[in-house]
Amino acid sequence: MADVDPSHFRQLLGRFTTGVVVITTRFPDGRPVGMTANSLASVSLQPPLISVCVEHEADMRGALLAAPGFIINILSAGQEAVSRRFAGLHEDRFDGVGYRLSPRGLVILEGTLAHLECDRYAEFEAGDHTIFVGRVVEGDIADGRPLIYYRGGYTELGRP
Repeated sequence: MADVDPSHFRQLLGRFTTGVVVITTRFPDGRPVGMTANSLASVSLQPPLISVCVEHEADMRGALLAAPGFIINILSAGQEAVSRRFAGLHEDRFDGVGYRLSPRGLVILEGTLAHLECDRYAEFEAGDHTIFVGRVVEGDIADGRPLIYYRGGYTELGRP
């Protein structure tokens, strides 16, 4: 049986509502790097594992392969501009974006609903992406509403 057409595949998956995250880490030379993703999934409670998928051509892939850890920044409803910035081809995605470094030197974006600090646990090749599994070793939460992605656009929850 033939694969579904890529355009139709996007439409099919577009019916699945997701949250929006920005994955951040640092290049070996210390420069911060980040990218928007909506492929976050819980993998295991014991140990606490998550997964994210990164396209082979993305700068983030090489940075994650070289880094011992990364941060998953879960975006709040007011951070659509942050999501768009880290999804686009900006030379310095961090210019004008508030962030701080964790005690381990990983990049935590300001204003997020939560962040998960992860040690790189495993990676697997899957089609044109690499699936990165992270072991959650730290994190923090804040109050607010999530940034949501549905049918190719951003939206908000209908009720509190």
